[in-house]
Amino acid sequence: MEMKGKSKIKAPFWLIWGLLIWVGLSCAAKIDVEEEVMNENRTAVNLIHVGAVVDKLTPSIGGAAEKCIQMALTDFYAAHPYYRNRLIMHIRDSQDVVAATSAVVDLVKNQKVHAIIGPESSSEATFMIKLGEQIRVPIISFSATSLSISPSHSPFFVRTAQNDSSQVKAITTIVQGFGWHELVLIYEDTEYGKGLIPFLTDELQQSNIRVPYKYAIATSMDAYQISEQLNKMKNRQTRVFLVHVTSPFGSVLFPLVDKAGMMSEGYAWILTNSLSNCLDAMDPLVIKSMEGVLGIRPYFPASEALESFKRRWKWSKPELNIYGLWAYDTIWALATAAERIGEGNNLRFLRGQGSDVEGKTDIANLGVSEVGPKLLKEMLNIKFQGLSGNFHLVNGHLQPSAFEIFNLIGRGERLIGCWSPEKGICRNISDTKHTEKYSTSVSKLKKIIWPGDSITAPKGWAVPANGEKIRIGVPKKQGFNEFLDVTRNPQTGELNFSGFCIDVFRAVADALPFPFPYEFELSRDEAGDSSVIYDDLLHQLNESEKKFDVVVGDITIVANRANYVDFSLPFTDSGVTMLVPVKRNLHRSMWVFLKPLSLGLWLTAIAVSIATGAVLLILEHNGRSESLRPLNLLCLILWFPVSSMVLPERQIVTNTRSRFVLVVWLFLAFVLMQSYTASLSSILMSDQLQPKYFSVSELISKGYYVGYQKGSFLKSMLIEQLKFNESKLKSYANVEEYRKALSKGSQNGGVAAIFDEIPYLQVFLTKYGSDFTMAGPKYRTDGFGFAFPLNSRLVPYVSRAILNVTESEKMVAIQTKYFGVGNQNQDSSISSPNSPCLEASSFGGLFIITGISLLLALIGSKTFVWQKPASVAKTYYRKYVSFQQHLHSDVKDKVMDDRLKLPNTNTLETVSAGADHGCHDGSASPAKHVTESTS
Repeated sequence: MEMKGKSKIKAPFWLIWGLLIWVGLSCAAKIDVEEEVMNENRTAVNLIHVGAVVDKLTPSIGGAAEKCIQMALTDFYAAHPYYRNRLIMHIRDSQDVVAATSAVVDLVKNQKVHAIIGPESSSEATFMIKLGEQIRVPIISFSATSLSISPSHSPFFVRTAQNDSSQVKAITTIVQGFGWHELVLIYEDTEYGKGLIPFLTDELQQSNIRVPYKYAIATSMDAYQISEQLNKMKNRQTRVFLVHVTSPFGSVLFPLVDKAGMMSEGYAWILTNSLSNCLDAMDPLVIKSMEGVLGIRPYFPASEALESFKRRWKWSKPELNIYGLWAYDTIWALATAAERIGEGNNLRFLRGQGSDVEGKTDIANLGVSEVGPKLLKEMLNIKFQGLSGNFHLVNGHLQPSAFEIFNLIGRGERLIGCWSPEKGICRNISDTKHTEKYSTSVSKLKKIIWPGDSITAPKGWAVPANGEKIRIGVPKKQGFNEFLDVTRNPQTGELNFSGFCIDVFRAVADALPFPFPYEFELSRDEAGDSSVIYDDLLHQLNESEKKFDVVVGDITIVANRANYVDFSLPFTDSGVTMLVPVKRNLHRSMWVFLKPLSLGLWLTAIAVSIATGAVLLILEHNGRSESLRPLNLLCLILWFPVSSMVLPERQIVTNTRSRFVLVVWLFLAFVLMQSYTASLSSILMSDQLQPKYFSVSELISKGYYVGYQKGSFLKSMLIEQLKFNESKLKSYANVEEYRKALSKGSQNGGVAAIFDEIPYLQVFLTKYGSDFTMAGPKYRTDGFGFAFPLNSRLVPYVSRAILNVTESEKMVAIQTKYFGVGNQNQDSSISSPNSPCLEASSFGGLFIITGISLLLALIGSKTFVWQKPASVAKTYYRKYVSFQQHLHSDVKDKVMDDRLKLPNTNTLETVSAGADHGCHDGSASPAKHVTESTS
């Protein structure tokens, strides 16, 4: 019984153990299956090794980029968990070019990377790009924006950032918008700093913006050396500065700028994006020293993904900037390209031919990547919307986008507007309309606080730049002191400057919109002579001599002078003509009274007079003209109009039509008489003041001597333009010398004519106008103007001030002071020796009216002039009828003669009967003679 009991107990025990063993074996099998599945999945994922070289000591770029790269990998594969090709990132530190080079070799040799993200700076890129070409590994940079390296020259170099040239147009537009015509460039004397300068200067010059000075600041300079350079800039007149430096150098530069007093009112500073992109990492005290500065940086549009990323980054260090966003988008683009190359066993790195036992920096045995070219090809074709905006590579560069414009205020910045390649300056990119044109108007920007807490935009330059007065060069004249006069005070020895030109300049200086301190200086040549030639004086404005800043005087604006100086607008009218003696014509022709009217007008007037007399005779005598003899009739026709005009009371017209004709005739005669009187008076007066010479060709052909004003440009004009022989030219200095030379004449040691500008000749004629006059053609000049060095910034301001002065009462007062009342526009030139005669065409309308009146009077008349032709017509009609009857009678007679020859009684009777109708003149008819002979 016990035995049975024990057996009943053991059976369930073995059953339990069997069950446990089965469960264990099942679990082990399941684990093996899961491990096998996991191993299969692991072998299906292709790992592509990628390197990154960043400078971790520069948190604004390297530190932010490292963190963004890691976040980008996590975010990408979280969004794409089933991608087969996955990037494995190897990050190396690069503090300088040597460390970056060593890091790249290490990544390729030991980690077999198929792509390298970096270099961070352009100086590190040269070796990396060459190495990438050799091993066929793409070098991808998100921060090397310098134009010294380009994907067009290096096929394995890709720039996932905008290059520096993309900002050139934006900077130029801003400078144009504020009306600045020149600026000073400050840049680092490095490969990165110098890369942008050629592109920037070319674009500025195409927009007519000068770059007179460029300062390359070496990174090895200490604070004292930089301050010396800043003092040189301060002494220049230009007040607009464009700074292209990196953030470490900018942190040293701007505190020194502030210390030098160049962050005060009147200055303008503009930053390129190289410094604008890194302001967040700079010391707040440095930012405070930059208050009022304008900057530009790439614009990236707002998006949900960007806002989410910013929230995750919010409490992180360093601050997020555009380089971090470009690094983030670069990883997404590279990871997408890695997936697109597909699966396979050819994702390898082929080793080199040599041994690799010589160390990890053996460049000769690095090998060649099979994956690199595929990654490069796919990456160049990728487009997506990244955190920084639209990611699209064009020619190996990130496609250029818009820029935002900001203003540094206090320790922060304020966005004031944007710039886009299509629309130019705008308040907001999203507000731009497609219909708007490209704009350079800065009025669309928000309010700007400039250096020195000024709200007024700087004009871009300062006069004077160094606190000194502007030097005004004034020539010394020996004559015509109404225009310019320099005298010395005998007591103090000071020079006194006066005259029309000096007073005009003083009025213009007072009208300028800014302070204009100046002082006059008498110009002298190298020998100390103050009577210098004007062309030599103008050459003293050149940079090589630079004795004066402005030249003021009676300086004529001519084309050849504009090659080496700039002129303001003219403040006088001008022109060149000749001054000649007056020829008094005392023996005038006895037929001078015929000159006022031309021959055609005389003949036309006589013909109309005769026609008027004939019509009046016809209308008044009313058929009694047959009683007049032909001679009397002709005399009456010729005399009646004249007598009616001179002695109207002697002739009385009774016919209404006659009165109408006479009124029209008298009106014509009155107009002709008045015109004749005026023309004759003009001829008589002009004959009394006839110029002795009229043409330049006459003076040249006869070999006469001519004069010109000493020191003026007229000598070259007479020789080159008018073709005078230089031996026939004489120079004179003042009005008295002019008068003596003209009075003597060319044959007696003087001159036949003097060529000068009209303002001088008007002054001369004011004193001696009764004996001399201006004659001949006028040669155009632009008048008097103030001279400045080439490309002077003062010219537009002075020109506008001249307009204000010349259009005001100030100019009238100055002219009256020196030239008297009514002499400002005097012009007594005579251009032709022959006074024009009055032509018949000038009175054509009157002659037509007179002819129509005569015709209308005749048409409405009932006098014999119409009856006589009617009676003549009737007479001729009667004669014609009589002639026809007589012809018919002759025909009948011939028929009767033929009948008489026949022996017929009837015929004879008929003839006898016809005899009763014989001729009235008593002659016997033929029929009668026939009867008689028969009997």
